[in-house]
Amino acid sequence: QVHLVVSGGGLVQAGASLRLSCAASGRTFSNINMAWFRQAPEKEREFVAAIRWSGGSYYADSVKARFTISRDNAKNTVYLQMDSLKPEDTAVYYCAASSLGYISERSTVYDYWGQGTQVTVSS
Repeated sequence: QVHLVVSGGGLVQAGASLRLSCAASGRTFSNINMAWFRQAPEKEREFVAAIRWSGGSYYADSVKARFTISRDNAKNTVYLQMDSLKPEDTAVYYCAASSLGYISERSTVYDYWGQGTQVTVSS
């Protein structure tokens, strides 16, 4: 079992930055691949970024060069640094974990999910 707790959302103006955190507990975090997804109102949940247990990272084209995913295995935490935020980044952001070693843009490979945090970017 992996328990994920997300924090760090909020309301910001366009161009601002936010950092989301996802604290994990329950099993060895350093062996788990992690990802961030988001879901805007009336839209499908979409991939944002993912990071392997070894540190390799992947990004959706829409956030590349603006968002940075990182992890601190000593703190069992994964982060999403979001810079140059745009109104279209407004969504509920979710942290996800794949205990079976998969990493993908597909949400179905992740078997544990955090509770989500609202990010609202005003124009």
